[in-house]
Amino acid sequence: MSIHPGTAAKRKAPDSHTPANPAKVRRRSPTRVNPALYLFPLPAVAVIAFFLVMPTLQAFQYAITDWNGFSAAFNYVGLDNFIRAFTKDSLFTNALTNNLKFVLLVVIAQTAFSLVLALLLTKNSRGSILLRALFFFPTILSSVSVAFIWKFIYDPNFGLANTVLRTVGVDGGAYLGNDAQALYWVAVTQVWFHSGQMMVVYIAGLQAIPKELYEAAEMDGANKWQQFKSITWPFVAPATSIVVAYTTVQSFKAFDLILGIAGNPPKAALDILSTRIYSTFANSEFGYAAAQSIIFMAMIALVTWLQRRLLRLTPKGD
Repeated sequence: MSIHPGTAAKRKAPDSHTPANPAKVRRRSPTRVNPALYLFPLPAVAVIAFFLVMPTLQAFQYAITDWNGFSAAFNYVGLDNFIRAFTKDSLFTNALTNNLKFVLLVVIAQTAFSLVLALLLTKNSRGSILLRALFFFPTILSSVSVAFIWKFIYDPNFGLANTVLRTVGVDGGAYLGNDAQALYWVAVTQVWFHSGQMMVVYIAGLQAIPKELYEAAEMDGANKWQQFKSITWPFVAPATSIVVAYTTVQSFKAFDLILGIAGNPPKAALDILSTRIYSTFANSEFGYAAAQSIIFMAMIALVTWLQRRLLRLTPKGD
């Protein structure tokens, strides 16, 4: 079988878009960044360095001294302040225990409650939008305002809680006056305060889930619980990671809420790390308070890291 010479020539003809010699093709040089652009972050870096980095470094410096915050003279005591906090200071260990208990209560209750609210109010109907606004409203209040509102509610004599209970023939409780229960009632206040904020995070995660997944699950006969376990929960895992981390930091830093409800200084049953550090500074033990602050910072970092590692709420590699 013979091949026409013209046909062979056409087959061997190079593509018009292919360069004759690829080695001679000039590569586009990367875009050069104007060096002046690096000057724009400098104000923010300066502010962070002055108000965050330098105080943190100074805290480490003060933590190994017995400085009282006023005199020019001080002595270096090494790790004595850290040893004192864990072995000789019952007030600090009590505050640490209270804080860990408070964090555990609030993280579990607030995460669960905000997720339930988000599941109920996911649809963008008028009623849902109104209820979202109502649940989010406490978030815009100041912590001191919330503290005084709930201090009135918990008042055993004329508070709203006991007044309502008495109208239905039930004896009220002491609430904050009961040392065994006081921390739990403050946890209720904290959950009421911030659940609406975390609800918004969950709603954003829920509305990003494709509806086709639920339609396919219904066609396969999956019930509501199976849909939640196989579709909803995996998709809101990143939102849960944000909620848990943010709630943890909020719970460790419930300083103004505790002082507003319990007074200054708070009683031992309501003393947490932030209020204990404040009391130590007020007693002019700046070196010891700096050591407590470092322990406080390390505790938040450790708990957050453990949550991320143990709960594994974010995908691997994130």
